[in-house]
Amino acid sequence: MSTPATDSSVGIAVPRLKRVLTLWDLIFYGIVAITPCAPAMVYGVAEVKSHGYVVVTILAAMVATVLTAISYGRMAARYPSAGSAYAYVSRGMHPSLGFVAGWAMLLDYLLIPLFSVIFGTLSLQRLFPALSFPVGAFCFAAGITLLNLGGIRSTVRANQVLLSLMFGVLFSFIALAIRYLVVRQGISGLFSTQPFYNRGTFHVRNIALATSFAALTFLGFDSVTTLAEDVKNPRRNVLLAAVSICVFTGLFGGLLVYLGHLVWPNYATFDNVDTAFIDVTGRVGGVPLLKATALLIVLANVGGGLTCQVGAARLLFGMGRENVIPARYFARLHPRRNTPDINIILIGILAFIGALIMSYEFTAELLNFGAFLGFMGVNAAVVWRFWVRPTDPMCRNIILDVLLPVLGFIFCTVIWLGLGLSAQIAGGLWLVIGFFVLATHTRWFRRPFVLPDPATYE
Repeated sequence: MSTPATDSSVGIAVPRLKRVLTLWDLIFYGIVAITPCAPAMVYGVAEVKSHGYVVVTILAAMVATVLTAISYGRMAARYPSAGSAYAYVSRGMHPSLGFVAGWAMLLDYLLIPLFSVIFGTLSLQRLFPALSFPVGAFCFAAGITLLNLGGIRSTVRANQVLLSLMFGVLFSFIALAIRYLVVRQGISGLFSTQPFYNRGTFHVRNIALATSFAALTFLGFDSVTTLAEDVKNPRRNVLLAAVSICVFTGLFGGLLVYLGHLVWPNYATFDNVDTAFIDVTGRVGGVPLLKATALLIVLANVGGGLTCQVGAARLLFGMGRENVIPARYFARLHPRRNTPDINIILIGILAFIGALIMSYEFTAELLNFGAFLGFMGVNAAVVWRFWVRPTDPMCRNIILDVLLPVLGFIFCTVIWLGLGLSAQIAGGLWLVIGFFVLATHTRWFRRPFVLPDPATYE
């Protein structure tokens, strides 16, 4: 049950979440939100777009997200409330800019469960070719919604089981890939600079375009910050969890795609670009590993859909609690399970409907549009809040307050600008809708957009 907090400025009770999660709960949650096999879902397309340098694209995207994770952690330490980029940009810069960041991230969070439904169903069809897409999509959307309605602890337990199963299959692939390469090429077959650089085929433009797609690998790391009100000691644990998740995903994912490239060096011969990694595992482990990998990706998308549906529901909760959207519906918590149940059900319905009308590649690009626009806002908010207008000027730190967030902003901007035109147009239309929502809320900007004191949520 939620605990009421009183907003002294208006004399009303504000719903507040309980702090029950540990650092390891956050890390488990974030890894499953991203999923350890996330590189497998971008492997084929990124390998083709980069002309064989998928490893480089994963590592480049890791740099951008690690820098941004540090910014997220800095803002979460200062403002430990639900809302993610929306809360941080609102508090750190200006409420109207916060709304823009939150609206962009809302697109991201709404689309991740949708993407999970799409790609999970495509993988399920590799196991059961007779399964129709609408039936599979309905099962996915309904399943993650029912699990999330059980409460945050139920979600964490499900995540831990899924994580164990995913690592079992992935470690099997690593072992079998190493065996495959050693048997055919000897120990030297495990070491090559080709996945990183070849003068004749390495082109920065191709790498940049592919990185804009491969960055999808890391989406979901910031979901841990939307649980800032659920976690113990958020000032420390949110930053540690966010950075740890990005580093782990980049290094472990880099190893997976590195071995994948060595096993299948000619990307032009992929039978199915979208699910190319499944075929790579079949080359080293035969049909059993191929089937197991397809099942793994199904489970990964269940886990990703679970966690990001929670993140989206809490983002709506944060915006509803502050009356940006109708509080009667979006700021409601279930009296027993302490979950924003109306938000969870709404997102489940949208995920099912969207999966029936949107494609895998377009959904992926549109995801990155919202996510990296929000990431840019958080990096800018750190500079503004801690360096330009700090509470205590004596505590300024040029590395943490300027250098790292500026670099993060630049990396995220490059990735954002590299997205496809269709994603840019669709994302732009989403921002136009957000403009009218903000205009309506502020009576066409005649009324100030004011947020309550964040201390009321702690």
